[in-house]
Amino acid sequence: MAFEPRFRNTVRVRYGECDQQGVVFNAHYLAYVDDTLERWMHEVPNLRDLGWDMMLKRAEIVWHGSARSGETLDIDAAVTRWGNTSWEVAFLGAVDGAAIFVATVLYVSVVLDELTPMTTPAEVIAAFGAACDPPV
Repeated sequence: MAFEPRFRNTVRVRYGECDQQGVVFNAHYLAYVDDTLERWMHEVPNLRDLGWDMMLKRAEIVWHGSARSGETLDIDAAVTRWGNTSWEVAFLGAVDGAAIFVATVLYVSVVLDELTPMTTPAEVIAAFGAACDPPV
């Protein structure tokens, strides 16, 4: 199955997020990714009622361009792999339809407040949807 975004977050790039070259400083892209997942999670009610939380284990970003101050960055997200305790989410960031970055983040499901790994609950998998292929 091709990359099928399940959630979109739109970010307006602020001047203070740009470096001396006038483009978004690289560390801000991970903040945008984190914000996107947080907003997606807020649309899925009662996940914490399952005694579930998640933690980032690994993140990789490949840049295809640069976003600049004042531009609108659309960030599409979808799960690309479900494991037993871990899962990967791909984030595709674009300005006016042109790819700026692709981030792949590996998360681990953990017991809420204990932060020990746990099997990802079926309700979480159902909420975020079936895995699809990562964007190219």
